[in-house]
Amino acid sequence: MLVLDQLVEGQSLETFTNEPITVEQLKQYAQASGDLNPIHTDENVAKSVGLPSTIAHGMLIMGQLGRYVNQIAGGNATVKNFNMRFGAMTFPNEQITCSAVVESVSAIEATINVYASKGENQIVGNGQAVLVFKGEEA
Repeated sequence: MLVLDQLVEGQSLETFTNEPITVEQLKQYAQASGDLNPIHTDENVAKSVGLPSTIAHGMLIMGQLGRYVNQIAGGNATVKNFNMRFGAMTFPNEQITCSAVVESVSAIEATINVYASKGENQIVGNGQAVLVFKGEEA
């Protein structure tokens, strides 16, 4: 859990590695999100459009990164803003590692740059989150 007065610009925060993406997870996410594009759930369709396999929904990866942001904020802060840009594709059996670096710190909030990566630090998504610390007044 982050503590505002212990954060400094450029500080790397603890990382978290998710369980590998599964085909079943892609099917469940497709149903839950309503994004039924078969490139996410049908390997034959994915291959027919030139992909090596099915691919994870970008928003599934954003969800993993968002969960990470909430975990590191813990009970001390609330997420005021969160965004992510999508990068490389994520395939079944790949693991996403989430990480963050402190961009800036003010009297009541911290801005962190967040990253979702796979393998040897291949970025699949990056963005930013603003955390407002509880008990701090504007």
